[in-house]
Amino acid sequence: MAKPATHAMEIERKFLLSETPAWLDEHDSVDIEQGYLAIVEGETEVRLRRKGDSTILTVKRGTGEMRREEEIELDEDQFGALWPLTERRRVVKRRSEVPYERLTIEVDVFEGALAGIVIAEVEFDSEQAAAAFDSPAWLGDEVTGDPRYANESLAIRGAPGGDPE
Repeated sequence: MAKPATHAMEIERKFLLSETPAWLDEHDSVDIEQGYLAIVEGETEVRLRRKGDSTILTVKRGTGEMRREEEIELDEDQFGALWPLTERRRVVKRRSEVPYERLTIEVDVFEGALAGIVIAEVEFDSEQAAAAFDSPAWLGDEVTGDPRYANESLAIRGAPGGDPE
């Protein structure tokens, strides 16, 4: 039986790393396959995700640092029925969880056509906590709100060219 949907506001900042940190494999990690069923740029995304043994349907609304997020756990048959609809709109990555102060930094190392892209995300409990975050130097350039580094954009357009804005 599927679990009930979860409802949340996601408050998150994103960073583009220049390379994969040599020490990253010391941290817990999981493989993620993510595909998009629908994308209305700047408004809504509907995605499927397989993260380890879990399969989830997620709807996100909004852009930038704060977005509404709804998640529904799917069983394997439901996921399998929908997954083919995401063809040509997918990303594959390995996510590592790096403890930092009282937070967890999720570092995504992309694979396949996106190999070489390393993006870190930090989620916060409040906008004030997000604004007060003093990022460690290894995180690199902040790309929060830069649509070129949104997963859905990477899935449909591939790797962006040039430096982050």
